[in-house]
Amino acid sequence: MPKASVKRLIECNKNQLIDLVLDIEKYPEFVPFCLDAQVYERNDKGELVSIIADLTIGKGPFKDTYKSDVKLNKKDNTIKVTNIGGPLNYLENIWHFREQEKSTEISFDINFEIENKFLNIVMTKSFQFGLDKIADAFQKRAEKLFGNSKN
Repeated sequence: MPKASVKRLIECNKNQLIDLVLDIEKYPEFVPFCLDAQVYERNDKGELVSIIADLTIGKGPFKDTYKSDVKLNKKDNTIKVTNIGGPLNYLENIWHFREQEKSTEISFDINFEIENKFLNIVMTKSFQFGLDKIADAFQKRAEKLFGNSKN
């Protein structure tokens, strides 16, 4: 199964970054390989925000849509994403947000398996590169939207 991790230090507050990650419908505007995004359900109940969403990911002739259950735990500032439908046998990714002096450290861990064994092998070989591009996209988007504001 492809596994990867990435960390970034971004000059904005953690709530701004959490909001950016939860703004799933905007992903096609800035996330590489994300062709479409649709949120079906969003519930905010105290310490837990729960979102059900589809992402369509693709490059070249390959394109697939998968459904995710996205949960923000406000107590520990983590977002956990699990697969609930689509071409993945398994998906778990976890975002951690840790506020520092004038910035926030964001870490992203992902572990997944694609049903198609050939695509799984291809993704395993290039996945860290793709994840770095995605992390760069989130960092650039945060810098564009929030500059170095800490409000």
